[in-house]
Amino acid sequence: LPEQVVLFGFSQGAMMSLHIAPRREDEIAGVVAIAGRLLRPDLLADEVVGRPPILLVHGDQDDVVPPQSLQLAAEALQEAGWKDVFAHVMQGTAHGIAPDGLSVSLAFMRDKLGL
Repeated sequence: LPEQVVLFGFSQGAMMSLHIAPRREDEIAGVVAIAGRLLRPDLLADEVVGRPPILLVHGDQDDVVPPQSLQLAAEALQEAGWKDVFAHVMQGTAHGIAPDGLSVSLAFMRDKLGL
């Protein structure tokens, strides 16, 4: 059941999750996107079908995917009509997942899945 699914992606997996979830007819429970970016934000508003809750997580020291990708994604999502966009910056974290990022992600998934 789609309403029992949260897509969780890191780096390229985050990019794919952010690209696919909004274009699904069957809306999922949410998306956790860690250390990724929104691909083709210019097309989002025209292609969006559903707006699942989204959590963006990024390290402020990421040298692979620029940290400002989080803010750019959040702005593009909000401009495309999202109400539930959440963000968490992992201080001192490069291209990885710090314990606080994992904790915030788990709390988001528990909330969206009703666990």
